[in-house]
Amino acid sequence: MRLMSLSAILALALGQASIGSINTFTPPGWSQYGGNPQHTSLSAYPAQPLRAIQWSNPVDYDPQYSGNDLLIHYGTPLITRLGTVVAPAKIGATDGIDFLGFFPDGTLKYILGTDYTFPPHGWTPSCAGCLVLGNYYLAVPGSAGTIYLLQNPDLPLNQPTQLCYYGMSEYKASDMIQAQYDANVKICTPLMSSPVSQIYFGVRVLGPTDANLESGFVQMTVTPNLGNFISVKDACGDNTMTEPVMNCAPALSNDGKYVYIVVSNGDFGHGYLVCMDTHTWKPVGKVRLKDPDGNDAALPDSGTASPMVGPDGDVYFGVLENPFPYNHDRGWMLHFNWNLKVQKPTGAFGWDDTASVVPARAVPSYIGSSPYLILTKYNNYAGVGGDGRNKVAILDPNSTQVDPITGNTVMKEVLTVVGVTPDPEFSGVPGAVREWCINSAAIDPFNKSAIINSEDGTAYRWNFTTNTLDQSIVLTPGIGEAYTPTLISPNGTAYAINNATLFGLGLPIAH
Repeated sequence: MRLMSLSAILALALGQASIGSINTFTPPGWSQYGGNPQHTSLSAYPAQPLRAIQWSNPVDYDPQYSGNDLLIHYGTPLITRLGTVVAPAKIGATDGIDFLGFFPDGTLKYILGTDYTFPPHGWTPSCAGCLVLGNYYLAVPGSAGTIYLLQNPDLPLNQPTQLCYYGMSEYKASDMIQAQYDANVKICTPLMSSPVSQIYFGVRVLGPTDANLESGFVQMTVTPNLGNFISVKDACGDNTMTEPVMNCAPALSNDGKYVYIVVSNGDFGHGYLVCMDTHTWKPVGKVRLKDPDGNDAALPDSGTASPMVGPDGDVYFGVLENPFPYNHDRGWMLHFNWNLKVQKPTGAFGWDDTASVVPARAVPSYIGSSPYLILTKYNNYAGVGGDGRNKVAILDPNSTQVDPITGNTVMKEVLTVVGVTPDPEFSGVPGAVREWCINSAAIDPFNKSAIINSEDGTAYRWNFTTNTLDQSIVLTPGIGEAYTPTLISPNGTAYAINNATLFGLGLPIAH
């Protein structure tokens, strides 16, 4: 099976040779959160123009509103190389997940039910699966820290296989023991898959188990079925740490040698970014996560930031400021070298956001020397000191400027674009607009653009050549938006989630 490398995607899209030494494999399609094991959200395909809603389907059959808000993080859909869309859908008011398989035109292909239940939470966590071995398997979370493996997700539903990192015989030793594991062991991160056959995820252990399990991280090999585990405390060498950070998907280095995980000592607590060797499953580097003022950064369970590994191996991770909200609830995008020993320029926004990679040649006005740039949210929230002029930004990860809000040295802004819809909640704040509600933005290097989603109920194409929102399509009236990813399929359909509904966007479909 031939897999396309990130350098090949960049060369294909931009007519250039590979950038540096890159050995990242990206299966055709959208295999996991952020599109690939590095979570770069860099599409291998050009997006269609945003002219029509091709199809839509709920991803929450009983959405629970808090006023006009949905306090939930919907898991990322997945797209196979043949265009099958697999979307997690919440089926109950407070629990229950099915995975829905759709043909590219939105026709329902199958429903894969699961016994997955959420860990304790404030905001409903993200439940997300992954595609494994170039789309040969679909892996989804199950109860008690197990995963279900479905062979060939492009076909009508087959019988999935259940895998357990601590052993199926232990899990099913008796009905009483199984109930104990079901209640106390919870997958708490999206699943991440390597280009070979490993699946990575975090688990929280809430109470006693027959095998004395601890909260930590799992490396599950699909062929053969083997599981490696390391506790949170052993991963970071700090006995005060208690859990994987909620919703924080592990990320893989470009050469597959290292995986990056994040641990904390509780909701809104503090913690570490850790580099693990994928062969020995032992830590090789760690860094205490601090904001630019030297305080321990906050790591809330209500966030969705995951590490992102750039084409040069640098690692990016978004945190919340401490004390809150001196940076207007923007947080910081921390930036390190591959082994986390060197801290590099910090981005001025990181809260609830995973950075996306933008090839430098996709931004014609850029005149710097960095081979790639990053895209982040750049909201400046009214109500916590900000001016409400909520933006998205492309930043140079290797150049700096003075942040006008805090006076700290931050990544240099290359392009920014402000939202277009006035925010009636802050009508007394001149220029306040609805915020951008993406936690991972899809990058289309072919068309030098990104697909981004707004709280105003509209999906936009941000054109890097003109620095304008030159295409848009209204999805909903603009209520109930949650922080969600956007993505692009092999046929160019773009996908966005708004108000508990998944939308396929592009050219009108002829019927």
